[in-house]
Amino acid sequence: MALNGEPPPWDEFDSSAYLKDNYVVLRDDDRQIVELVRDFFVGATFDVPLKGVDVGSGTNIYPALAMLPWCDHLDLCEYSAQNVEWLKNEIRAYSDSWDPFWDVLSEKPAYQAIDNPREALLKRAQVSKESIYELPADTWDIGTMFFVAESISDQAAEFELAVRKFVAALRPGAPFAAAFMENSTGYDVGALRFPAVSIGLSDVRDLLAPCTTDLAVDSIGPGSDPLREGYTGMILARGRAAAE
Repeated sequence: MALNGEPPPWDEFDSSAYLKDNYVVLRDDDRQIVELVRDFFVGATFDVPLKGVDVGSGTNIYPALAMLPWCDHLDLCEYSAQNVEWLKNEIRAYSDSWDPFWDVLSEKPAYQAIDNPREALLKRAQVSKESIYELPADTWDIGTMFFVAESISDQAAEFELAVRKFVAALRPGAPFAAAFMENSTGYDVGALRFPAVSIGLSDVRDLLAPCTTDLAVDSIGPGSDPLREGYTGMILARGRAAAE
C-alpha cells in the first residue's frame, strides 16, 4: 500500500499474532480510547440511519462496534488479504475477547438498545479489500481509522495523504474518530517488521485542523505496562469532516 519504494508485505501480515499481541485483553489505554470515542459519538447529533466506515480495520473490531448503534451499514475497509479473511470470519460471530470492549460501550443507553451486538454486526458489516489511498470521496456519514495512517510506511508524506484521504471519504459534517501511535518507530508482527512514521499530538492536530471542525485531540500515555517497545503513547482525534 505504500506509494513510494518497496511496500511492506501486507499479504503476509500475521493476523493471529497481531490480535494476540494487541486485543485479546482490554488494556487500560484502549479502555480510555473506547470511552472517549463512545462519549463523542453519543454526544454527536445526526440523522439516522448512517452509512459508516472503518478504514484499515486490521484485526480490530471495536471501532466498528463503537459506530454500531447509528449505522444500518458498516464498511470495514482493509488492505491486507490476511486481515480481510480474518475480518470476514470474525464478524460471523465475534470472539468472546471483544465482550469487555462492548461492556464499556454499553455503559451508555445507545449501546444498551442493541440486544445482540454480534447479530447486528453480522447483518450490518461488509468487509472489502481497499487501499486508503483509493477511497471514494464524500461517501460515508460516520467513520473511524485506528492506528493506520502512521503505520503504512516511514514516509511522512504518505501518512499525511492517508489522513487526508480518510477525511475526504466522509461527507461534510460526518463525525469521526481517528487513533494513532505516538512516536512509533515501527512494529513487529510475528517474524515480520513493519514501518511507521514518528508523529506527535501537534502533527495530528495541525494536519486535521484545516479539514475538520469541532476537533479534539488527546494523548493517552502507555501507563506502567506499555504495549511494546518503540512508542510513547497513543493519540486520539475526534471531530467532524469540514465542507470543502
